[in-house]
Amino acid sequence: MVAARITVNGKETRISPAPAHTTVLDFLRERGLTGTKEGCAEGECGACSVLVARPGVDKPTDWVAVNACLVPVAALDGQEVVTSEGLAGADASGTPAVLHPVQEEMAVRGGSQCGFCTPGFICSMASEYYRPDRCAHADPADGSGSGSGSGSEHGPNGFDLHALSGNLCRCTGYRPIRDAAYAVGMPAEDDPLAQRREQSPPEPAATAYTQDDSAFLRPGTLADAVRLLRERPDAVVVAGSTDWGVEVNIRSRRAHCVVAVDRLPELRALHVGSDHIEIGAAQTLTEIERRLDGAVPLLAELFPQFASRLIRNSATLGGNLGTGSPIGDSPPVLLALEASLVLADADGEREVPLCDYFTGYRQSVRRPGELIRAVRVPLPLSPVTAFHKIAKRRFDDISSVAVAFALDIEDGTVRKARIGLGGIAATPIRALATEAALEGEPWTERTAEAAARVLRAEGTPMDDHRASAGYRTAMLGQSLLKLYARTTEAVPS
Repeated sequence: MVAARITVNGKETRISPAPAHTTVLDFLRERGLTGTKEGCAEGECGACSVLVARPGVDKPTDWVAVNACLVPVAALDGQEVVTSEGLAGADASGTPAVLHPVQEEMAVRGGSQCGFCTPGFICSMASEYYRPDRCAHADPADGSGSGSGSGSEHGPNGFDLHALSGNLCRCTGYRPIRDAAYAVGMPAEDDPLAQRREQSPPEPAATAYTQDDSAFLRPGTLADAVRLLRERPDAVVVAGSTDWGVEVNIRSRRAHCVVAVDRLPELRALHVGSDHIEIGAAQTLTEIERRLDGAVPLLAELFPQFASRLIRNSATLGGNLGTGSPIGDSPPVLLALEASLVLADADGEREVPLCDYFTGYRQSVRRPGELIRAVRVPLPLSPVTAFHKIAKRRFDDISSVAVAFALDIEDGTVRKARIGLGGIAATPIRALATEAALEGEPWTERTAEAAARVLRAEGTPMDDHRASAGYRTAMLGQSLLKLYARTTEAVPS
């Protein structure tokens, strides 16, 4: 096995002797790349953002911004990383000589004061700067750069401001940062990072990195992975590490063996068939969003509300379902879509309806040694869908309540209703009583109000620091009334 190595700003370096739990953030800072900062250690502030070369959707390679505080450095064995220091051109001594266009705009438009958050903002902005399908369009009529035909949070240069949803700034204020984002142009033809997109990223290395009796292992195939999990039932399975990274940083958890499945080819396919869509469990949410391109409207509504772009660039459906959290955002949506999970182990595969998957708080029918290989969504899709996430912040927050609807309404009658709920029980659940109250009934205000009363009684909501049980109950009923109002409001002429 070749020694684990990582390429940082064009220079390859050995990962050893870093402990197996070492994050990319700590690895970089120990080597003098202190632009990468630790702000929260939970993936919520973006001060640690760096760029990683990943398989692209529109080009062979995408420059993807990730939270360096969450990713084990061993997970990037054989991979390429660019930090804020590496974006600028350098002279013969290695001293930055020419600012990157993103850095230049942040400087001249006052986008930095104390500078703590600035390198992370710059890396997230650079990821959007190099997004292959970003294109400029006419300036909005008011000249503010805050609205256009492509959406009120896109600039005239096509910059999607949601690319910065995972970055926080406490002293500058966001207007000058937004101004800088909306002022950057398109990459020059001789831009080396733009040119790099035309070549494929490094193939994921089969990794066996051991240090101080702890191991980080990346099998090369699914067969190798399930065989390894049978031999090492104590192993922690990770994909994007957006959950495990928090455990390592905040709770100081350590594992004797971590098995990474994020690059397994068998877990990264997306197939649209005649009767179902199969989504690989190790695809990131950003990849799924861009590859489906709105083909599943309920998922398209979920993605912008799921954490932040930085988290979605690493997080996977398999990880979100595997943790079994009752407040995960994807389970309610997938329950409403009647999804099933393909579970794989050394003995083969089996398919389990998601409504039968959860058995208790963070518990499921998944056996030791089993992996979630894929999520299957049956076709055709229900035409009336909605996802309502009730949280304290609009973006990058944990749900107090999450409700997903999928209805078939024909000739004014509800023929089929599927409703997924999160945050109101020990597990994500289907609102079976409410579904029964809707099916076969006319889609009228009276029906919606009666069903809303039933929906308020679903689950066993509790009081905690996010919301009271009474508030959660009220939001359940209100969500159905909101759906009814949306589906019956007059269409402007």
